Amino acid sequence: MKLIVLSDTKAMPGFKFEHGLSFLVEVDEKKILLDTGASDVFLRNAEKLGIDLTGVDGLVLSHGHWDHGNGLQHVEGKPLLCHPGCFQGRTRKQGGGSLGLALTREEIEKRFDLTVSRKPVQMSEHLWFLGEIPRVNDFEAKTTRYLLEGGEEDFIMDDSGLACTTDQGLVVISGCAHSGICNMIGHAMKVTGISSLAGVTGGFHLSADNHQTQKTIEYLKNAEVGSVYPSHCTQDPALGLFYKAFGNKQVLTGSTIQF
Repeated sequence: MKLIVLSDTKAMPGFKFEHGLSFLVEVDEKKILLDTGASDVFLRNAEKLGIDLTGVDGLVLSHGHWDHGNGLQHVEGKPLLCHPGCFQGRTRKQGGGSLGLALTREEIEKRFDLTVSRKPVQMSEHLWFLGEIPRVNDFEAKTTRYLLEGGEEDFIMDDSGLACTTDQGLVVISGCAHSGICNMIGHAMKVTGISSLAGVTGGFHLSADNHQTQKTIEYLKNAEVGSVYPSHCTQDPALGLFYKAFGNKQVLTGSTIQF
């Protein structure tokens, strides 16, 4: 499988970047776009790479935050798969401000062939949409900085990702991992029946040298993961710890990761 970084928070020279995420995943002769970032940056970077996104087979939205789904305003006419909770209104506890999608569910249904599922969906022989991620460990997804439009706490239950089986083992791709990247990996292993972990990439939603970051590194070491590529919402203090533990290269817009 091949993953092309079309939008992320840092970029190779000559590419646009933003606070957003968009990956093009190529597997089983299919091209699946995971997230569309916050704007049309993913389209401009794809054009620079010589990639015609009108040829993608479908889109997956990892969760209903603006920096992953507002780019949906710039594409249409494709299958789109996501969790049904992606369309909720949501804000930060501190400072307010909308975190949700610019498009409503009704608008998205007009633009795309929309499928929603809380359950995993096998998209091709080697690729799965993971659906709702069970929160099972004792160090992830225990607190939240967000609220739903009704005022209740928002634990972003719509957070999901992709899992791909390769000859080297399982590859897990997250958008932000609000559900916890380790929770996501454990769920992906159950869904696919594959326990060897070839790689993990995407946003880990970790910011500091704290208990959750240390437990995540411990989990990945125990899983004997082949490659670790944190990006997007993984902030520099945590990125430094992952580099020290795994020697991973930095994920940059315009780059390609191959498994």
